[in-house]
Amino acid sequence: MIKKILATFVFLLIAVPAFADVNVITAYPYIKDIAERIGKDKIKVTSLASGNWDPHFIIPKPSLIAKARKADLLIINGGQLEIGWLPQIIRQSNNPNIQSGNKGLLDLSNYVKMMEVPTSVSRSQGDVHPNGNPHFVLDPYNVPKLSKAISEKLSIMDSANSNFYKNNNIAFTKEWMLKLKGWSNKMKPFSGTKVFEYHRLYDYFLARFHLVYDGALEPLPGIPPTAKHLEDLINIAKKDNVKFILQDVYHPKEASKFISEKTGVKVIVMPQDVNAVVEAKDIFSLFDNLVNKITG
Repeated sequence: MIKKILATFVFLLIAVPAFADVNVITAYPYIKDIAERIGKDKIKVTSLASGNWDPHFIIPKPSLIAKARKADLLIINGGQLEIGWLPQIIRQSNNPNIQSGNKGLLDLSNYVKMMEVPTSVSRSQGDVHPNGNPHFVLDPYNVPKLSKAISEKLSIMDSANSNFYKNNNIAFTKEWMLKLKGWSNKMKPFSGTKVFEYHRLYDYFLARFHLVYDGALEPLPGIPPTAKHLEDLINIAKKDNVKFILQDVYHPKEASKFISEKTGVKVIVMPQDVNAVVEAKDIFSLFDNLVNKITG
């Protein structure tokens, strides 16, 4: 009888993990949304950040550390976008799964080609990212690369369901590429349009759809606008016929409004992540909103 009970207990110890969800945490909401589309009911996903937060600066609260402590897999944007806050969370979580170099850490920046990689970095350049511009998700052609990376990692973490993850990624990519055709067609008339950005969040989006970056309201990355710099931008806007100022949701809007009042250039508040604005409730509607904001 005792042998039978022990055998049953051992069986349960072995069997339960096979049915347990993979506990995934992500740095940002867009990663959470993609992961949920690939993992569906086989995974449990939590985002550390909210979509309307500045992705560079997030307070490493105890609640975030607690989430990290329980994770099987941590998926990050990478490109040093999280460098100001995530290392502390990882360190204090004491979770061996998600430490650098371990199986439970996926860095999405390893799967895309990053723009604007500096040849050198110094403090005189402002808050420059040494690995390049990390806002690569806003090129819609990068999204299938990210979903594939997530699918492959989940297949490693949960090999019993590898075909499930692979097939979900195939379906997602097919749906995504159909939407991408529509976005591209809507954006074609705006090719060559000159724009300002507050912070260089949207460079990948601009490059993909052939809009022209003509200046940033920050004189240097992370440095607030100065009166002299704004006057220079006003002159550029008039000379170059700049059409839009792309303003994110978390930086102050006064400088954008000031230039708009002086030049008539339209200010567009753009999301940079899922849930940055109400309309951007998932990865598809994020790009719907970005495109619709430009095309009107």
